[in-house]
Order: sequence, then C-alpha cells, then structure tokens
Amino acid sequence: MAKVKVTLEVGNDGVAVITIFNPPVNALAIPIIAGLKEKFDEVARRNDVTAIVLTGNGGRFSGGFDINVFEKVHKSGDVSLIPDVSVEFLVNKLEDSKKPVVAAVEGLALGGGLELALGCHARIAAPRTQLGLPELTLGVIPGFGGTQRLPRLVGLHKAVEMMLLSKSIMSEEGKKLGLIDAIVPSQELLKVSRLWALDIAERRKPWLRSLHRTDKLGSLSEAREILKVARQQARKTAPNMPQHQACLDVIEDGIVHGGYSGVLKEAKVFKELVLSDTSKGLVHVFFAQRATSKVPNVTDVGLKPRHVKKVAVIGGGLMGSGIATALLLGNIYVVLKEVNSEYLQKGIKTIEANVKGLVTKGKLTQDKAQRALSLLKGSLDYSDFKDVDMVIEAVIENVPLKQKIFGELEKVCPSHCILATNTSTIDLNVVGEKTSSHDRIVGAHFFSPAHVMPLLEIVRTEKTSAQVILDLLTVGKIIKKVPVVVGNCTGFAVNRAFFPYTQGAHILLNSGVDVFRIDRVISNFGLPMGPFQLQDLAGYGVAVAVGKEFATAFPDRTFTSPLVEILIKHGRNGKNNGKGYYIYEKGSKPKPDLSVLPIIEESRRVTNIIPGGKPLSVTDQEILEMILFPVVNEACRILDEGIVVRASDLDIASVLGMSFPSYRGGIVFWADLVGPKHIYDSLKKWSGVYGNFYKPSRFLEERAMKGVPLSAPASSSPSSRSRM
Repeated sequence: MAKVKVTLEVGNDGVAVITIFNPPVNALAIPIIAGLKEKFDEVARRNDVTAIVLTGNGGRFSGGFDINVFEKVHKSGDVSLIPDVSVEFLVNKLEDSKKPVVAAVEGLALGGGLELALGCHARIAAPRTQLGLPELTLGVIPGFGGTQRLPRLVGLHKAVEMMLLSKSIMSEEGKKLGLIDAIVPSQELLKVSRLWALDIAERRKPWLRSLHRTDKLGSLSEAREILKVARQQARKTAPNMPQHQACLDVIEDGIVHGGYSGVLKEAKVFKELVLSDTSKGLVHVFFAQRATSKVPNVTDVGLKPRHVKKVAVIGGGLMGSGIATALLLGNIYVVLKEVNSEYLQKGIKTIEANVKGLVTKGKLTQDKAQRALSLLKGSLDYSDFKDVDMVIEAVIENVPLKQKIFGELEKVCPSHCILATNTSTIDLNVVGEKTSSHDRIVGAHFFSPAHVMPLLEIVRTEKTSAQVILDLLTVGKIIKKVPVVVGNCTGFAVNRAFFPYTQGAHILLNSGVDVFRIDRVISNFGLPMGPFQLQDLAGYGVAVAVGKEFATAFPDRTFTSPLVEILIKHGRNGKNNGKGYYIYEKGSKPKPDLSVLPIIEESRRVTNIIPGGKPLSVTDQEILEMILFPVVNEACRILDEGIVVRASDLDIASVLGMSFPSYRGGIVFWADLVGPKHIYDSLKKWSGVYGNFYKPSRFLEERAMKGVPLSAPASSSPSSRSRM
C-alpha cells in the first residue's frame, strides 16, 4: 500500500511543488496535516524557493478531512484530537505566506480539500473537477475557513446554496463564478500552475488573499436579506439539524466583523458541533453504510462473485416493475414474466414510465434510458428462463402460489441460477419447501418503489450458499442499492423491527389520542410522515395482510386493532381511492379528513381500552416513546437472535428502509443515546397497563441492568442466523 505522506520537490524555476499522497482520495489525515505544516515551514525558510504549488497525487486533489478522526472524537469525547488547521496553518502559514501559493486542482476538491485550495492565492483546475463543501451532511460546518472564503469568492447566494445543500459544482462553473482562475488540460496542470505562481511572485498577476476580499459580498442589508431567506428555508427543510443555522450564524459573523473574526468563530462552532448528537448520528450512518458489505464467512473466504448478466422477474406489478427498472438501469438484461398479455403490457408500461420519469427529473439521459429499455423482454411462459442467472419472484404474498412458482423454477432454470423471492414477510423455508435447491434460495427484499428506495435486504436461510449471497451483494451494488444481509424470520430485519410501530400508534389512537396529533409528533421527530399517513400510502390491504403474518408469528406481543377493517367496510382504502385518514387531491398536500373521526370512535368502542372511559392524557414525548420504544424492544430481539450481522446493519436498514432520520443515527444508535435503562423502565410501566405488547425483552432487560449499550457486540451470540 502506498505510504501516507506529503512530498516536496523544488525545480530549477524556484517553484516548490508540495504533493499530498493518501490514496484513494488524499484525505487530510492527521499525518498529512502535520506533513503540510512541516513542508510549508521548510519552503518559508528556503532561499531557493520563490513560489509554491500545492497538489494531490493520482489525479485527485483531496476528498477532505479524514472522517475517521470524527469517529475517534465521538468515542472518546476528546475534541482536541482535531488539529488546529484553520488559523495555525491555513491563515498563518498558507494564506499569509511571503511566497505565493497556487492550488493545482484535479479530480475533486471536497470539504477540507476545497478549503485548502480556497486559502491559496490562485486555483488552477483540470476540466470536470468536482468542488464542494459537504460538511453539513456530517452534522458539522466547514471548519478550515470555508464559511468565510467561499462567499468572498463566489458571492454569498451561491456559497450559501453550496454549503446548506452540500451541493458540489464542476470546475467549469467554478471558473464562471470566480472560484477557479483557469482551466487547463490535465497534462498541463502543473506546468501552468508553476508559471502562474511565478507570475504572482513577480507581480505580473494579482496576489489575492480570499479572506481579505469583500467585493462579492454586497451591502450589509443585502447580505442580511439573503441570510434571512436561507434561515427560513433551513427551518422548513432541516428543522432538527442545528448545523444549518450555525453555519449561517458563522457566515454572518464574518460579514459583520470581518473574515478573521469569522474564521475564529467558525473554529469554535465547528468543535461544538462535532460533539453534537446530530454529528454523532450522521457519522455513525456514514460508517454503518460502509460496513454492510463486510459479511463474515461470505466476503472473507476468497470467493469471487459470478457475473449476473440476465435476470428474470416474475410479476409485473408495482414491486416487480420497480425491481425490473432497477436491474435495467444497472445494464442487466431482464425477462419480465406475467400470467397474461394484459398484465404483461401493464408491467412494461410501468417500467417505461419509471425510466421516463427519471429522464424528466434530469437523473438519466435519453440515450441511457433507450439503452435500459432495449434490455427488456416480456414473456408469458418459461421459454426464456433456460439461460437466466437469477430469478426474482415478485408476486402477491400468497404461500401456495409462491411454492408452485419455485417448484416450476427448479425444473426450467439452469443449475447455477439464483432463486430469489421479494417476499416482505413470509419465511423463506416455507417458500422453498417443495424444492430440493435450498442452497440457491435467497430473499431479495426491495422496498417500494424499488427503483428509488436504496435498501436491499438479502435474506439467507441456514442452507443458502455463501456464493449466492456474494453474487446478490454484487448485483445490489451494481444496481446502486445498499445491500444488508439478514437472517430468515417473519418480517426479516426492517419490517420485523417496525411491526410494533403501527400497533403502538393504534394503541394510542384507541386510547383516545388524536390521530393527526400522533402523525404530527412522528413527523416532527424526523420521519417523512406519521404511521397513519404511511398506512394510507401503502393501502389498507397491505396493512391487513401484513398484520395477520405478524399476529401469527408473534401472537404473544401483537395488538390487533379493528380500525383498518372498519375503514375498509366504510369504503376507504387510503391514497388508492383518495379516502383515508387524509384527503388526497392532485397537486396539493394531504389534508386531515375529519369525516374519519366517527369511524375512529367506532373502533374505540370495539377495543374498549380507554382508561376509565376518559381519553388518555399524554405529552408529545410520551406519544413518541410509546410508538418507538416497542420498535427498539423488537430490535433487541433481532440482535439477540443474530438476525443481523451487527447492530449498525439494523441502523442503516432503519434509515434506508423506514426513513428513520439519518441524523439520529438509526434505531439502535438512537436508543443508546436515549438510554436503555429509561426505555426498559418505560416499557415495564406500560406493560402493567397494556399487557404483553410493551413487555421488555430479555436482551433489553439485561443490557439496561448491566449498563451495556444495546449496540455492543454480544459476548457469545446464540444461534446467529445472519453469520452462518
């Protein structure tokens, strides 16, 4: 492996070239920052150096500060692990250097990498270089002077947009904005940068310190107006994320009191934000997503993934057409099978609409769309299955039907073909019961809409081969999904963890709590919608079918609410027919449907659980906890049974599959922040009133009593079903 280092070479022209080496993206790790300080001290002393060029090795400038340092800070609570770069290095050694510094930028300059370039006296870039400050996605703000220098180079409006939306730009746009001084071909980048640096030294080109510029900031009243609008926008789009408002405060400080004051405030606020729960949650999710691709006894045993060129999808409904779309976009040949030509045409039309939708949104070029659709073939029988590498069954949740299909597949598909099912709840052993190919059977559980939602749960049974899992992990990455390997049980990881979510909401509703208040509390916490609006969206048929699966699998802890069946009886089916808890009209946001209230009253009479006939009086915090603590409790059982490889897999699955807010770090991470003891005590108290639904699991009780985090690995796991 290439050594992490910073090199210095001085040419006959008197230009010192300082190069960062830290593949793959030249991250600013602690040794790199130390190396930069050392080399800048050296060039300041040397008489044979007239000017300096700063660059990165291997066609990349720098991907920014090393995020591993954040993780160390979060574990230790010691913010001093982050070196002082902003003032000590960027202002004192780089920007205030007596010798001009030019950044030769190529590939990417992101986060701290771009901030490094902003401190230089000029920036020369190769074409198509990516420039951006995405720090807010990690719960912090730019910490090396970016909040001050970027507005001074590109203007306040554009800088605020780039930082608050973590939106990068290309060097071509950077040149128009004044961020980049010149764009030159890659092979001439160093030569031109050296000449530019000498031109500055000899005063043929201006010697500009970004921090001292004010020409692009506009008047104070204009600046305040831009910041005011941005603040209002951030309150709407990121209400629970403190880094957005903090970033705007720091920008404003620099505009009012000058760039140097702004840099000092930025460094102070940056260190405060690093220790915030938001940053801890977002950094945890960043690493959790990367960890999902490491699966013991699968990715570490020397197996090579096989090439999956052709996949058959059975069922062209909402899920099947979405899965087919995802595969086609990954350049995989797809055979879509349906039972009759009417259903087949409908499925193909849905796929075409999915692809065209991406073109309309600018996420796909017309050429790529045409190519994707050219890989699709419709079929009404198994004649095209003789050379498929994988089949994904996506028919309705009906056990006899799925068993029949798998029996047929075994006969018509080649012996290496992976036999996958997209079931969301049914035990895989039941699906493949009538076959003898148990080592090839695997769950490929997509989330709806399958071509948009990023999570893919790969469900393995005790007999699924490691090769099949590895192949599916590889396909998952090709089609840009985040694959998480889980064990086989009813509901697998995400749906099983969240089955108590809706039931907790129904307990509250049947106890007299307002339906719209419950949804509001959950969306204020950060989920995109509350449990009742989600039920409207999914359709009531799904709610009834899934509810029955869980009631059968976990009868000891299921709360059965009659409400959905009463709603169906009243001719309601949620968003499908525009009548649910909310009114759905084209072009406007869902509005509470007050005519649902008498139906809810009917459900309350049937359940008869209102304490003493008086509606339950609860705070918003209690509503949140009564809905989410049972989810944590079920997550504990999943961890205890080894259904996931590691707790962080369940976190990433909850974020990508249930839209649990990423800035809260996922369900287990959030539970550890709240505290297992508080969760245990609350559940124990409620189980006294409502019975087994709230009864704390053994795993939660043990961890709460011993003061051990829920995410801590089990010392000796029982029969770990995801690690076999």
